[in-house]
Amino acid sequence: MFDFFKNSKPRELETIPKHIGIIMDGNGRWAKKRMQPRVFGHKAGMDALQDITLMSSNIGVKVLTVYAFSTENWSRPEDEVSFIMKLPVDFFDKYVPKLHENNVKIQVMGERDRLPKETLKALEDACQLTKNNTGLILNFALNYGGRAELTKAMKEISEKVSQGILTTEDITEKVISDHLMTSELPEIYRNPDLIIRTSGEIRLSNFLPWQSAYSEFYFTPVFWPDFNQEEFTKALEEYSHRQRRFGKV
Repeated sequence: MFDFFKNSKPRELETIPKHIGIIMDGNGRWAKKRMQPRVFGHKAGMDALQDITLMSSNIGVKVLTVYAFSTENWSRPEDEVSFIMKLPVDFFDKYVPKLHENNVKIQVMGERDRLPKETLKALEDACQLTKNNTGLILNFALNYGGRAELTKAMKEISEKVSQGILTTEDITEKVISDHLMTSELPEIYRNPDLIIRTSGEIRLSNFLPWQSAYSEFYFTPVFWPDFNQEEFTKALEEYSHRQRRFGKV
């Protein structure tokens, strides 16, 4: 299935983004379109995630950060939230072995205190199993919110200032970056080169507000379960034609 990408880049692709962030949106609407319950779409979305992860790994992407569940998603219907919280358990049983076989390393960022025990255990087991892998990092943003992340970082830095560990003059962009949840990633890959959002929505929705300062954005009307290798290639081709100046001429 992935032979086309193992030894060559997708057509016309000149550059590969090293870190890609994906807002996996549209699962519920995908299911509704098929007259199925919303949870049916979340399950289909996991199949799409495995395909995109393996393709990313094959073409040389270093980090794939996926927005799996935001701090605002707790306001969704209780049965839907409960189903989503069970997905990591299914993910570990069905998908992690294949990812592990392909040298994918799994990491998780977000607040863990509200996560059910079985959810947390499945995530920790996946991280533990793949911790020594040296390939692509699949980074789950789970119970994650960008503003909450920044607030937490500011509190930690302020505490260090009050304890005399840091002075206000010591606070640099790097110090702030070192206190964000992406600090667990290799420093060179902390900030996404490309952020993709599916389903036609054109906003970040509290996803990596600090890290995305110079990211390229790609929005598509395709619902996440239908975001296949062909659609992913379109995003990569678009990115390869962008000129990233980082404020320079």
